Amino acid sequence: MKKTIFLLLFITTVIGCQISKKKQPKVIFKKYNETLALEKQQNHKKSRMQFKLFQSKYLDMNAIFKPFETDLEYFSEENYTALKPFILEQDIPTLQKNIKAGNISYEKLTLFYLYRIRKFESDSTKSLNSIISLNPNVLKEARARDKNKKENTKYSIYGMPVLLKDNINTSNMPTTAGALVLADNTAIKDAFIVERLRKNGALILGKVNLSEWAYYFCVGCPLGYSAIGGQTLNPYNRGEFETGGSSAGSGVAVAANFAVAAVGTETSGSITSPSSLNSVVGLKPTIGVFSRTGIVPISSTLDTPGPMTKNIIDNAIFMNAMRGFDKSDAASKELAVDYFKNGFKQKLKGRRLGVIKSLLTDSIYAATVGKLKRAGAELIEITPPEVPLNGFLTLLNIDMKNDLPKYLAADADKRIEVTSVKDIVAFNLKDSLLRAPYGQQLFEGIVEDKTTLAALEIIKTNLTNSGRKYFQALKNDDLEAILSINNYHSGFAAVANYPTLTVPMGYKNSGEPISLTFIGMPLSERKLLEIGYAFEQLTKVRKMPKNYQ
Repeated sequence: MKKTIFLLLFITTVIGCQISKKKQPKVIFKKYNETLALEKQQNHKKSRMQFKLFQSKYLDMNAIFKPFETDLEYFSEENYTALKPFILEQDIPTLQKNIKAGNISYEKLTLFYLYRIRKFESDSTKSLNSIISLNPNVLKEARARDKNKKENTKYSIYGMPVLLKDNINTSNMPTTAGALVLADNTAIKDAFIVERLRKNGALILGKVNLSEWAYYFCVGCPLGYSAIGGQTLNPYNRGEFETGGSSAGSGVAVAANFAVAAVGTETSGSITSPSSLNSVVGLKPTIGVFSRTGIVPISSTLDTPGPMTKNIIDNAIFMNAMRGFDKSDAASKELAVDYFKNGFKQKLKGRRLGVIKSLLTDSIYAATVGKLKRAGAELIEITPPEVPLNGFLTLLNIDMKNDLPKYLAADADKRIEVTSVKDIVAFNLKDSLLRAPYGQQLFEGIVEDKTTLAALEIIKTNLTNSGRKYFQALKNDDLEAILSINNYHSGFAAVANYPTLTVPMGYKNSGEPISLTFIGMPLSERKLLEIGYAFEQLTKVRKMPKNYQ
């Protein structure tokens, strides 16, 4: 009897997951008239949500999908539906289990995501403008992974399709930072973290949209806008909720299940913000945990990449996959930490956590604190001191003035003619309507800032001291983490060089996601992940965007 049942299940699975032999109608991406939608957008209560455009004036999605035309012609909606239970919202251990069981393959997993991206991005009522480019070789690479499954382990990123923020260098796709001036930035080598991902078997599916120049370009402009990618939209309510930034495309793509996970970057809030507003898990690590080599910079003082995932376990797996000492990055640390070894315990009892008293006016935060207390956590109310972040913009100005030319000289395509921020400002002025429709005030400010390097060092020291003073309760009260909301305290964490982990906490009455952010001492990422996992398992609040299921 058992054999009969097993056979029936096996046959059902095989039939359900076979690629269709019937040719499917070709899907064509068409530009739509966005006039009425933009007129409606001007009534939004937030000025930076009053968009000037939705669609990219640069990208041709038909060209981006051309390498996959033949394969997708024989991948039907029925194939897609049959694979859904094995892939959608599943964590990496479950995906690897399904592959070992023969329910899916790495090729089918990749085809599923390509089909899903095309399905939604070709629909003018559901497009999110999150994809900038796709790896033309990804299906070939997936088939190679299928031929060599010996590296497939339960907690491995082997064969997992991932997306990268488009300020991270990849050898076979442009790296634009969302800017037209870098549209031809193609003859480049992989960033160090991309080398690590490939070495560990990950499939680089493509690149995602971002706030142009990692949101250090224009003042008051929309989060998630870039000249290359257009306006990224939040899947929980397109045009109503902000995407967060600057890793907008990373957060949106993970929320919409366009890949297993994505990599973002943060200077101050750029992982935490889009993770929070798209109900995904984001970790901004201590500077030096990951290399920055081959990443378009804002600030060598504050920049770091980090993983953005649907759950804590996947986040930890990616932490392991991206780490590694890089002699080319002066901040890089040689660490022996395993971020997931022996798994995580669902333990909150006895955890000493700081509760910011002023945030208790938020009903969701207050309710969450109550849940943690009932689970046995030791909660200590704190009132951080008022400290200034004087010189923060100056730090970013001078770092970018010095760091961006270094990237352009060492890591960019040699055909890129600009060599400085000043050159980029001049380039944009030649066609500001296309290249900088919201202005480039911050770039102009960088050019005008004459702060000396000696003065900058004083600013850095003062900022670090201010950030650590703000979180002094971590030491004074022997706390394992301080609890914040979204990216409310990302600036203080950035200058203190404290890691932050944001985990879905719930949804407002409007449906907008809200997250709990754990802030810890330097190099406490493993501890934050353990606490975050226990919180995630206690609450299990994350839900998919209803129009992207």
